[in-house]
Amino acid sequence: MSTIRILVGTRKGAFILTSGHRRKKWSIDGPHFEGWEIYHMKGSALTPDRILASQTSSWFGQIIQRSDDGGKTWSQPGSAGEAPTVTDGMPQGESNKFVYDTSAETGKPLTTHQWYDGTQHPWEFARVWHLEPSLDDADTWYAGVEDAALFKTTDGGVTWHELAGLRGHDTGADWAPGAGGMCLHTIVLDPINQGRIYCAISAAGTFRSDDHGETWRPINEGLHSEHIPNPTAEVGHCVHNVAIHPSNPNTLYMQKHWDVMRSDDGGDSWREVSGNLPSDFGFPIAVHAHDPETIYVVPILSDSLHYPPDGKLRVYRSRSGGEDWEALTKGLPQEHCYVNVLRDAMAVDKAEPCGIYFGTTGGQVYASNNSGDDWAPIVRDLPAVLSVEVQTLS
Repeated sequence: MSTIRILVGTRKGAFILTSGHRRKKWSIDGPHFEGWEIYHMKGSALTPDRILASQTSSWFGQIIQRSDDGGKTWSQPGSAGEAPTVTDGMPQGESNKFVYDTSAETGKPLTTHQWYDGTQHPWEFARVWHLEPSLDDADTWYAGVEDAALFKTTDGGVTWHELAGLRGHDTGADWAPGAGGMCLHTIVLDPINQGRIYCAISAAGTFRSDDHGETWRPINEGLHSEHIPNPTAEVGHCVHNVAIHPSNPNTLYMQKHWDVMRSDDGGDSWREVSGNLPSDFGFPIAVHAHDPETIYVVPILSDSLHYPPDGKLRVYRSRSGGEDWEALTKGLPQEHCYVNVLRDAMAVDKAEPCGIYFGTTGGQVYASNNSGDDWAPIVRDLPAVLSVEVQTLS
């Protein structure tokens, strides 16, 4: 029988929710890192009790925390024993620090990027938005940061180095921040095509590497963004989230700043699948655990009104890869609901039937133990939820 563990990052700490395979009664542990923003928290599929968390504060900066016992205890990797060198990326014993590479292998300086008004602005490190564990090595992890860069550790978070080929792409100087900053918020590892990595950046677009992150290319053909000078430009699109199914990794789904999109060729081209959604604006997108053609989104009204249309909290499910959509409402508030669901705040377990989970800016975490047909709140009144990840433990 499986145990389900949900990792919840909030504005004021982390919470860990656990349940048996029936997913009806939940225990709640937390807050961990009380008072700190936990932007993202995720566990390794290879060593499930190893969890990394992005802990950040405007006062004290950015810290990576690690647990090797399923969240019972935590420590900063490398804080005991010999300290790593600063040039390796993240020294311990002081506020954690990711160090941007100053030049790509081409020798071109990586010093500035475009700002909102078109002027150039220096690259600055603000926080870690997303942590992604390797599929084949428990000590290897990736981190997406703001300003948009991709970092990698091969020693469980003790030292980090930038995969500078991404920022070193010819388009890097033209990247500009979205409303939430210029963040690399999505990292997708292809489970079959070894060495293939996808990243999404607001507001630059989606990028793919086929050589373990050494070189990159934009994959935004088919995207249309009316709010940028050239709506079909190679870069500049505000992509909110990208999802993949392990059994069909050439098919990708995207929630964009307006439009839900689909690619069937590994991101080489995209087409819109917003269909009959009440709004094609939103942040998260997720794929059913056992059916690569079943996907989930949570529409909100617009880029300025971050709440559900008509004040009704509805998850929309498509069983046809986005061709048509149905509203899932049973157990969700259908009046006077004005919460948002952020890009990393929806997750899917691997049980049968699979469970769907999402957290809101109002502090609720909702769960469905039957693929979205029915919903119930696991917990209410948490701080605003920033991220939700789930582990299916044997």
